[in-house]
Amino acid sequence: MILRLVIFDCDGVLVDTEPMVNALIAETLTAHGLPTTTDAAVRMFDVGTIHGLADMARHRGAKLPPDWVDAIYVQMFARLDRGVEVIAGVVELIGRVEAAGCAIVVASNGPTEKVRRSLVPSGLWDRFQGPIYSRQDHAPKPAPDMVLYAMAVAGVRADQTAMIDDSATGCRAARAAGVRCLGYATEGQGAALAHEGAEVIGSMAQAAGKLGL
Repeated sequence: MILRLVIFDCDGVLVDTEPMVNALIAETLTAHGLPTTTDAAVRMFDVGTIHGLADMARHRGAKLPPDWVDAIYVQMFARLDRGVEVIAGVVELIGRVEAAGCAIVVASNGPTEKVRRSLVPSGLWDRFQGPIYSRQDHAPKPAPDMVLYAMAVAGVRADQTAMIDDSATGCRAARAAGVRCLGYATEGQGAALAHEGAEVIGSMAQAAGKLGL
């Protein structure tokens, strides 16, 4: 395979927002009548989007107000604005990908504003220079829409593309698009990612090796 495009998930792949987000989700669901641990919030987020999580929580008994999704994003944005850590080794990996002449894009199930607030403090927003796709304009993963659109815009085939994601929903989207997927597993989700056909990795250095960089 001659690699020409690498698609990065955002949360948990580029920046370490997930501990903060999961703690906030657990806190607010507990406050609304559904006792939830941070670990349980991690598992619930496998539905892929905050809207899906809200539906699941209501089904399980949470008394969420109609504007809960909007309200949780306000709280989330306030915490993101304080800055988040960049995933170890990902800046170096991006540099290797670019040096190999490959395009880079972001495909996230979060809204564009959340992606922007997550990436701006570290400079990664500017690093990607525009090709940042979100569920605001495309069906969220596990639908392959964002992946297919990214390939179409870049003018590349599936066998010239690789995707890095840390969720089963993301890996499922890659599989549906016929794209090679590296499943970044640092939270014990390796088996779930492998089940979706991903090549499980535990570091960005390992991703560089898998991609021949």
